[in-house]
Amino acid sequence: MESTQVGAFVLAAQFPGQGQGEALHRAVRAAETAESAGLDDVWLAEHHFVPYGVCPSAVTLAALLLGRTRRIGVGTAVSVLPNAHPVALGEQAALLHLTSSGRFALGVGRGGPWVDLEVFGGGTEAYERGFPESLDLLLRWLREPRVGADGERYRFREVPVVPRPDQAVAGPDAVPVLVACTSPGSVRLAAARGLPMLLGMHCGDEEKAEMVTLWRREALAAGLDPAAVAAAGHVSAGVAQVADTRAEAVEVLTKAMPGWLRQGLGAHTTVDGRTRGMRDPHAYTELLCALHPVGPPGLCADRLAATAERTGVRRFALLVEGSGELACTELNVRRLGAEVLPLLPRAAGTGPGTSPGTGPGTDTGPGTAP
Repeated sequence: MESTQVGAFVLAAQFPGQGQGEALHRAVRAAETAESAGLDDVWLAEHHFVPYGVCPSAVTLAALLLGRTRRIGVGTAVSVLPNAHPVALGEQAALLHLTSSGRFALGVGRGGPWVDLEVFGGGTEAYERGFPESLDLLLRWLREPRVGADGERYRFREVPVVPRPDQAVAGPDAVPVLVACTSPGSVRLAAARGLPMLLGMHCGDEEKAEMVTLWRREALAAGLDPAAVAAAGHVSAGVAQVADTRAEAVEVLTKAMPGWLRQGLGAHTTVDGRTRGMRDPHAYTELLCALHPVGPPGLCADRLAATAERTGVRRFALLVEGSGELACTELNVRRLGAEVLPLLPRAAGTGPGTSPGTGPGTDTGPGTAP
């Protein structure tokens, strides 16, 4: 039986009545607890100017957590590529890869049509048309010794890559790169480059299975090795809340998450005044409870196993801070490690840095649901 990898998905969510420092402290503690609880990895979200998540730089928080941990993998889910220069992000990724012995993974996404594009200077062009150019430049920086650019957005003379990821003293040579996929266009983009997908917590197993099937078909058509296609390390995002009964777990989330979702998602501002919709917070919370491991340990393990069976995806990034409370979040992570993981097929030495893979809608990351 194939092994299952389970990680924590951390947004640094600011719940109503909480300060931003409180949200960040809970995020750090959740990650540290994930390592001690035996989880495989931690995936960090990135948002700007909204309390949905108060971490504006997933790579910066990843650096902190890599320094505070020794075993667990740490990945971004995601770094928003249109807001960053691909070379700068590539340099940061290489640095974290080399100094953590390969425990870092870089998840990237296209982001949304938010005011971020105005603040950081990318504009709507970077969001609507520029993602493939940025992604390809990033990949070249992580794979080649010297890189120059002559594209529509980036043009510069050839320069040496310093530091190079393949200079690692320990760990793999390459930085694992994943792409947030929420549409057929982004699936095709990832598949053509052989990049694993980060799949959102807002969609169910059937939709995820369709995306995996499309990715496989497109990857094979692009000439990828069938063995590599079969082993692609896609990651499925979800929500986890472990309790003695399903009713208790659902109650924890339905009391806390709607207020966070209403405040956090409602704060998004579009860059160009376009109309945007938002999910009903209560209905969305109920949907997440229905789709994901929410309940007693046996039910949680069964849900994860069922998703793995239906989709072929065996790596999970599970939102663990849905209660909004530090003590409850830490207990949730500990129970996930002590009571759910033993019920799943497991293998030692897993994490983002050991991804078997090598990788347009609104691809802001696996947890986005504006």
